[in-house]
Amino acid sequence: MIKYYDFGKMKIDGEEHRHDLKIVEGHVIGNWWRNEDHRLDTDDIKDILSADPEILVVGTGYSGNMRVEESLRSALQERRIQLIAQTTTEAVRVFNELVSEGKDVAGAFHLTC
Repeated sequence: MIKYYDFGKMKIDGEEHRHDLKIVEGHVIGNWWRNEDHRLDTDDIKDILSADPEILVVGTGYSGNMRVEESLRSALQERRIQLIAQTTTEAVRVFNELVSEGKDVAGAFHLTC
Protein backbone atom coordinates (compact mmCIF):
# COMPACT_ATOMS: atom_id res chain seq x y z
CA MET A 1 0.00 0.00 0.00
CA ILE A 2 1.09 3.52 -0.75
CA LYS A 3 1.03 5.54 2.46
CA TYR A 4 1.48 9.03 1.05
CA TYR A 5 1.81 10.97 -2.19
CA ASP A 6 2.42 14.62 -2.91
CA PHE A 7 4.18 16.36 -5.78
CA GLY A 8 7.59 14.74 -6.18
CA LYS A 9 7.40 12.28 -3.29
CA MET A 10 5.72 9.04 -2.38
CA LYS A 11 5.99 6.94 0.78
CA ILE A 12 5.70 3.15 0.60
CA ASP A 13 6.50 0.73 3.43
CA GLY A 14 8.16 3.48 5.46
CA GLU A 15 10.49 4.50 2.64
CA GLU A 16 10.17 7.86 0.89
CA HIS A 17 10.76 7.92 -2.86
CA ARG A 18 11.54 11.09 -4.81
CA HIS A 19 11.75 9.65 -8.31
CA ASP A 20 9.22 7.92 -10.52
CA LEU A 21 8.61 4.31 -9.59
CA LYS A 22 6.86 1.09 -10.46
CA ILE A 23 5.25 -1.51 -8.23
CA VAL A 24 5.43 -4.99 -9.75
CA GLU A 25 4.26 -8.09 -7.90
CA GLY A 26 4.37 -6.14 -4.64
CA HIS A 27 7.97 -4.96 -5.16
CA VAL A 28 8.89 -1.29 -5.50
CA ILE A 29 11.24 -0.45 -8.36
CA GLY A 30 12.51 3.06 -7.70
CA ASN A 31 14.35 5.57 -9.86
CA TRP A 32 12.32 4.50 -12.89
CA TRP A 33 13.08 6.30 -16.15
CA ARG A 34 11.18 6.10 -19.38
CA ASN A 35 12.68 6.27 -22.86
CA GLU A 36 10.86 9.56 -23.41
CA ASP A 37 10.10 11.66 -20.35
CA HIS A 38 6.34 12.23 -20.61
CA ARG A 39 5.43 9.26 -22.80
CA LEU A 40 4.76 5.76 -21.50
CA ASP A 41 5.23 2.92 -23.97
CA THR A 42 5.73 -0.86 -23.91
CA ASP A 43 9.53 -0.68 -23.59
CA ASP A 44 9.13 1.30 -20.36
CA ILE A 45 7.19 -1.42 -18.55
CA LYS A 46 8.48 -4.74 -19.90
CA ASP A 47 8.72 -6.06 -16.34
CA ILE A 48 5.06 -5.26 -15.71
CA LEU A 49 4.01 -6.90 -18.97
CA SER A 50 6.04 -10.00 -18.04
CA ALA A 51 4.33 -10.14 -14.64
CA ASP A 52 0.95 -10.16 -16.44
CA PRO A 53 -1.15 -8.44 -13.75
CA GLU A 54 -4.92 -8.24 -13.97
CA ILE A 55 -4.79 -4.42 -13.74
CA LEU A 56 -2.19 -1.74 -14.41
CA VAL A 57 -2.67 1.57 -12.64
CA VAL A 58 -0.71 4.44 -14.18
CA GLY A 59 -0.19 7.70 -12.31
CA THR A 60 0.24 10.27 -15.08
CA GLY A 61 1.72 12.92 -12.80
CA TYR A 62 0.43 15.54 -10.39
CA SER A 63 -1.10 17.49 -13.29
CA GLY A 64 -1.52 14.48 -15.59
CA ASN A 65 1.21 15.38 -18.10
CA MET A 66 2.46 11.84 -18.86
CA ARG A 67 0.73 10.26 -21.84
CA VAL A 68 0.07 6.53 -22.30
CA GLU A 69 0.93 5.71 -25.93
CA GLU A 70 -1.61 3.94 -28.13
CA SER A 71 0.85 1.11 -28.77
CA LEU A 72 0.94 0.37 -25.03
CA ARG A 73 -2.84 0.57 -24.79
CA SER A 74 -3.06 -2.01 -27.60
CA ALA A 75 -0.47 -4.30 -25.97
CA LEU A 76 -2.37 -4.21 -22.68
CA GLN A 77 -5.65 -4.91 -24.42
CA GLU A 78 -4.13 -7.91 -26.26
CA ARG A 79 -2.95 -9.30 -22.92
CA ARG A 80 -6.31 -8.53 -21.29
CA ILE A 81 -4.67 -6.27 -18.73
CA GLN A 82 -7.05 -3.54 -17.62
CA LEU A 83 -5.53 -0.05 -17.78
CA ILE A 84 -6.44 2.69 -15.34
CA ALA A 85 -4.56 5.92 -16.12
CA GLN A 86 -5.27 8.98 -13.99
CA THR A 87 -3.45 11.79 -12.25
CA THR A 88 -1.06 10.32 -9.71
CA THR A 89 -3.15 11.54 -6.78
CA GLU A 90 -6.20 9.65 -8.06
CA ALA A 91 -4.12 6.68 -9.25
CA VAL A 92 -2.71 6.21 -5.73
CA ARG A 93 -6.22 6.12 -4.30
CA VAL A 94 -7.37 3.57 -6.90
CA PHE A 95 -4.20 1.46 -6.53
CA ASN A 96 -4.63 1.23 -2.76
CA GLU A 97 -8.31 0.36 -3.13
CA LEU A 98 -7.54 -2.45 -5.59
CA VAL A 99 -4.74 -3.82 -3.36
CA SER A 100 -7.11 -3.83 -0.37
CA GLU A 101 -9.61 -5.81 -2.49
CA GLY A 102 -6.92 -8.42 -3.18
CA LYS A 103 -6.66 -7.65 -6.90
CA ASP A 104 -3.56 -8.53 -8.93
CA VAL A 105 -2.45 -4.97 -9.66
CA ALA A 106 0.77 -3.33 -10.82
CA GLY A 107 1.54 0.38 -10.76
CA ALA A 108 3.63 2.86 -12.71
CA PHE A 109 3.77 6.31 -11.15
CA HIS A 110 5.11 9.63 -12.46
CA LEU A 111 5.63 11.71 -9.31
CA THR A 112 5.97 15.21 -10.73
CA CYS A 113 4.22 17.29 -13.41
